[in-house]
Amino acid sequence: MVDIFQYKRRETSTVHIGDLEMGSAFPIRVQSMTTTNTNDTEACVHQAREIIDAGGELVRLTTQGIREAENLKNIHDGLHALGYHTPLVADVHFNPNVADVASRFTEKVRINPGNYVDPARKFILQEYSDEEYAGELKKIEARFVPFLNLCKENHTAIRIGVNHGSLSDRIRNHYGDTPEGIVESCMEFLRICQREAFHDVVISIKASNTVVMVRSVRLLVAEMEKENMHYPLHLGVTEAGEGEDGRIKSAVGIGALLADGIGDTIRVSLSEEPAAEIPVARHLVDYIGKKEGHLLVPGTMAKAFNWIRPERRFTRAVKGIGGSNHPVVIASAWSGNAQEADYIYAGQQLPKDRKEGQKYLIDYNQYAQLDNATGVYPIFPVSAVPFIGMTKADLKFLVLQFGAPAEEYLACLKLHPEVVVVCMSNHQNRLADQRALVHEMWAAGAYNPVVFAEMYQHSAGEKSEFQLEAAADLGALMIDGLTDGIWLMNDGDLSQQVITDTAFGILQAARLRTSKTEYISCPGCGRTLYDLRETIARIREATKDMKGLKIGIMGCIVNGPGEMADADYGYVGAGVNRVSLYRKQVCVEKNIPQEVAVDHLLALIRKDKTAQSEE
Repeated sequence: MVDIFQYKRRETSTVHIGDLEMGSAFPIRVQSMTTTNTNDTEACVHQAREIIDAGGELVRLTTQGIREAENLKNIHDGLHALGYHTPLVADVHFNPNVADVASRFTEKVRINPGNYVDPARKFILQEYSDEEYAGELKKIEARFVPFLNLCKENHTAIRIGVNHGSLSDRIRNHYGDTPEGIVESCMEFLRICQREAFHDVVISIKASNTVVMVRSVRLLVAEMEKENMHYPLHLGVTEAGEGEDGRIKSAVGIGALLADGIGDTIRVSLSEEPAAEIPVARHLVDYIGKKEGHLLVPGTMAKAFNWIRPERRFTRAVKGIGGSNHPVVIASAWSGNAQEADYIYAGQQLPKDRKEGQKYLIDYNQYAQLDNATGVYPIFPVSAVPFIGMTKADLKFLVLQFGAPAEEYLACLKLHPEVVVVCMSNHQNRLADQRALVHEMWAAGAYNPVVFAEMYQHSAGEKSEFQLEAAADLGALMIDGLTDGIWLMNDGDLSQQVITDTAFGILQAARLRTSKTEYISCPGCGRTLYDLRETIARIREATKDMKGLKIGIMGCIVNGPGEMADADYGYVGAGVNRVSLYRKQVCVEKNIPQEVAVDHLLALIRKDKTAQSEE
């Protein structure tokens, strides 16, 4: 079991991918995937070089058919002729024969358990008897073992890559659309690898929903441990999107796992140029790696906490904070955003131009001097614990760090249920330190809400780094169910608008609070047959003010309807410059010309809005 209070890489076996070795004995590898047509040798070689020159350690190429699989040899040879020996990975869906061919020309082949032998899902309901289910597993083994033998012969590694969006109907009917189903889809194949003594296996479990992704990987780690499996893990959030939203969403999911020592290679899937993914992935890996060798955090896990299936920690709500309320956002200044933070920290002096309806925090020694404290609440430093009863405010904030005298602060919290804890840390492993404080409160029966405060030092030109680090630090705290609020601070010249926007973006990425339209967009690959990035830009611009709406923008059908399981609408590539539109998982318009497809999507949204308003 993972020790949530100490950073240590999960111990794995070593996988050989050409000349590259992967596993816990080696650095975490970063990689990307080309978006070019795999039959276009020159274009693939050029884009692969860009990825490698940016620092990519593996390059994946979509491999739809036999022609693409055979052309991998030309791409491979073209790169070698230029002095590039980075391993290539064939990405195969739907056709196991393609995987067989690809095993001859690449160092690694990715297969998807959801469509390797099982037919493409149709979201149908079907019950299987025990005998029928066992028969389906025998079909998988009969087809999979010959592939493993080919890989042994060619010294080819494999990735068993499960996508939440492409689980087979067989798995979905038996286990539901759950982490348990996702994990079992993977374990079926891993058990065959283990029986066949095939060891060069990497595993991935991906989803566009960060909560599903993290919980599924945690469950997989536990299940593999039970069956004495120690394969390396590839981490990624599918359809993360573009720009800062894609970076934040990826950092929440990937960062939550890396911070617990899980993960041996990562890909940050952005709807941008593939090479742009590499520095993002590298910064995330390097930032988490700074936890290595930290001072011991003597935390003890609360008995009620379940790391594999976490639920929100019970807290008593205080004026809209904690309980079943969505997490609040505290900011250190007014930002001028359309959506301001719930509370503004004013320090020693309230601003003269106070905004109507805005709530403020002020240092406790100044609070008592105010004639009218409506909408203003005191914040106490840790040293003020014995004096917290000095004010009669119906909401108080107390700054705490792990290591504060427990008998003192716990007695105070139990006596004052109106106190919200602001948990800060300057520890090398701030996640472990902050976890430890909340678990100490939890175990002692102190049910006060907790706001996590995080301090950074970034300049205006380091916005991306700030967003990645904040999202990674908060990822596990949010997935663990410990977060009743967040307060991001920066000692630098980042604007308050960026800081506040980032806070709301992080909460949305963790599915804790929706503050804007969410776009579930894939990064594109050789299967994408329309201009994905231009389309994303058009849809974003036209729908940016539709708060709470989720729109999936997918290059092809591979993960489309599945990853859009909780999206309101989907825009999915159906062929060359052809698009199909979905409402939830139901296709409502097929094969629309791309040039009018965005207009059709907007018309569909408007039509539904009109119908809802008339009900």
